[in-house]
Amino acid sequence: MMKKTKTASRELMEWGVAFLFAIVFAFIIHQFVFAPVLVDGESMMPTLQDQNKMIVNKMEYRFSEPDRFDIVVFHATPEKDYIKRVIGLPGDTLEYKDDVLYINGEAVEEPYLDQYKAELPGGNLTADFTLESVTGEVTIPEDKYFVMGDNRRKSEDSRMIGLVDKDQIVGSTSLVFWPLSDFHFVD
Repeated sequence: MMKKTKTASRELMEWGVAFLFAIVFAFIIHQFVFAPVLVDGESMMPTLQDQNKMIVNKMEYRFSEPDRFDIVVFHATPEKDYIKRVIGLPGDTLEYKDDVLYINGEAVEEPYLDQYKAELPGGNLTADFTLESVTGEVTIPEDKYFVMGDNRRKSEDSRMIGLVDKDQIVGSTSLVFWPLSDFHFVD
């Protein structure tokens, strides 16, 4: 009888340790590697829909820099994270004219906007502006990024909130996992 009690209590302790290890492991993964994020609003439509749930890769930018057109999650305020697309990189000049993006004086295609532009009832998706007119900067400073939502008419982005510091960027996101009917990778 005594042997069963020791075995049962030992097994209970082993399960407790395994459970504690699983909780600590999940916490570390959530804090430093991957985390879920909720798309809140229409600023990334049609690429992302309001209430889509995505996975943020928090490790990617620990070893590399954001690339143009990456979709990133960043701390817009202490209470709120935004999901936007990187348009301008450090050292870039940037301008929109007649619905065309110009980076360092060269026209740059934005194929992810083609569907949205085709569905517009009229006018330009992106109003004309220069980097200097919206941020006061001629070129994007080191460790800063210019971000925009794909739904240019309804996006609070670098045109309003200014440049995003690299330290504000949580990570990149490209996997929509909820709702399951929308499960896909985005470009």
